[in-house]
Amino acid sequence: MSNKPEKEDIAGGQAIIEGVMMRHGNKIAAAVRTPDKQIVFQEREYIALTKRYKALGWMFIRGTITLFEMMIVGYKALMFSADVALSAEEQKPKDWQMYLSLAISMSIAICFFVVIPAFFFTKVKLYIDSVLLLNILEGCVRLGMFLCFLGATLLMDDMKRVYMYHGAEHKTVFAWENGQELTIENVKDYSTRHPRCGTSFILFVMIVSILVFSLLGRPDFIHRVIYKLLLLPVVAGISYEAIRFTGKYHHSKLVQLLSWPGLMLQKITTREPSDDQIEVAIAAMKKVI
Repeated sequence: MSNKPEKEDIAGGQAIIEGVMMRHGNKIAAAVRTPDKQIVFQEREYIALTKRYKALGWMFIRGTITLFEMMIVGYKALMFSADVALSAEEQKPKDWQMYLSLAISMSIAICFFVVIPAFFFTKVKLYIDSVLLLNILEGCVRLGMFLCFLGATLLMDDMKRVYMYHGAEHKTVFAWENGQELTIENVKDYSTRHPRCGTSFILFVMIVSILVFSLLGRPDFIHRVIYKLLLLPVVAGISYEAIRFTGKYHHSKLVQLLSWPGLMLQKITTREPSDDQIEVAIAAMKKVI
């Protein structure tokens, strides 16, 4: 009998500091490698809001809710990994420092991916009549800044290790989805690039935002920033459905074509993992399946 999961049986996760967090069904588990090479776990049960409240599970609504939940779940796993992975000699960040860092990161993201592109739009619209062309140019600015940010992370050794764990997470999920026994040798055979990855989701957000924001017309700078912030849940909802579709039908040639840009972008955010990193990803997966 095959151990291959059903089509709607979805597992996923994220890379954390020296570890991997996995989620499947109502189970969440984070596995982290300690400085003395042991694997420590954090496990918990969590029923998603989209399962608890039927209306929140409706198409185009569930994406925003799921994204918000995963930010909270991922942040808690990140806090756990920082506490476990850092040695006693290293200064571990306090809770308030982590929250402050998160707030600053969110502010910077809004500035770079909402405010600056909107400012560019209001300046360029004086010379271009086509609203769609204006939004395409604005989208190119947004994408260019995102690629520069990702490129800068490759200069950081710590981020390279996170990307290796990211690759281990993808390989493990692929092996499980294909009904393989979760061993290091089996997992190593799979790709580090997965169509349902958060990196691909961000790219979908950028593409969908071009179409959605084109409906705004040519507002002034302040109104454009406000409208874009208000429409982010709409963009996230549409992008979530798109990423689910590509993950579900990834064997289709058309879907593979649509997924190709996101998979290429994952060449930056994933790296081939070592055996011990794959071991951590497998350990996390086994806790939730």
